[in-house]
Amino acid sequence: MNRQRPPKKSETVEVRLPYVTKTAFMSRCRAEGRTASDAIRSFIEAELDRSAEARPSVGMGWRPLLAAAVAGLALGAAAAPSLAQSVAPSKADFDRLDRNHDGVIRFDEFRAR
Repeated sequence: MNRQRPPKKSETVEVRLPYVTKTAFMSRCRAEGRTASDAIRSFIEAELDRSAEARPSVGMGWRPLLAAAVAGLALGAAAAPSLAQSVAPSKADFDRLDRNHDGVIRFDEFRAR
């Protein structure tokens, strides 16, 4: 019996997109009962199949690269959710930098932090 195994999934792609978009995508994936990785892989495979049918094999073009970039974003965001969170600076942070408390942070104040 000589069954071929599918290729290992060892490559990643990182994509940046707004936090709202990422969370909406992750919610939809959970509602559909599949992982973000699976959804993105399916999208990439469909794009590759579609582009192969549309033209002779001259090169990959930009669409598969865009799909791969989207896949990387989802994978990266799922692997490191703390990177997707943003923290707004507080008044205390500003006051700490504004050493003479004039409401303006000059370069020398910023540099002295």
